[in-house]
Amino acid sequence: MGKRGVPMEQPKEKLFDDWPEKYDRWFETPIGNLVKNAELEIVLDFLRPAPGDRILDAGCGTGIFTLDLLSRGSTVVGIDLSLPMLARARRKADGYPFHPVGADILRLPFAGGQFDKTVSVTALEFIEDAAAAVRELFRVTRRGGTIVVATLNSLSPWAARRKEEGRKGHPLFRKVIFRSPAEMASLAPASCETHTAVHFLKEENPERAFEIEREGKGSNTGAFLAVRWVKD
Repeated sequence: MGKRGVPMEQPKEKLFDDWPEKYDRWFETPIGNLVKNAELEIVLDFLRPAPGDRILDAGCGTGIFTLDLLSRGSTVVGIDLSLPMLARARRKADGYPFHPVGADILRLPFAGGQFDKTVSVTALEFIEDAAAAVRELFRVTRRGGTIVVATLNSLSPWAARRKEEGRKGHPLFRKVIFRSPAEMASLAPASCETHTAVHFLKEENPERAFEIEREGKGSNTGAFLAVRWVKD
């Protein structure tokens, strides 16, 4: 503990080490499952994983979305700073062509153009130099390949709540960075598509949340913000 009982700052690679089980368990709750399905719909629509694709999942965590890429016949290299997260992803992906690597998205240990597609889901909000991270994803993606990045949307009510949790000392949200659709689009010079999901709040009744999500399609204020670029 730091002064006056404030938790000492953890190194970035240790930040998520205690969270694998809690992280997965939340997505198994009724509202967490709705969140995952809403987010997954966008990720799959933007990335379009296909048999034979070599995909980099940058910040793959426990493999929440990785399995959906693998189940469509793609080969996936998953990187993460947290080795406990990677270990959990490896166990889930047993039997699939999944290759976990402990690495930093800002310094990817791959030669240029190694991947058909790259994806990063909810990792960018913990990276100050977002443009550098996106440049790395572009670098390792082949020409004509797809880059998809998803993050937490600053225009969503979820962002205000997460910031308040951070001010109260929540270890994951103390230094989280929220970005808007316009800010995300500016991270690369190429043209892009943006889309958001999760227009309901965490405490919403699941049945009502489903309706809110359906009604919110097309809005730019969903908590989950995804951007898609194609490398020239």
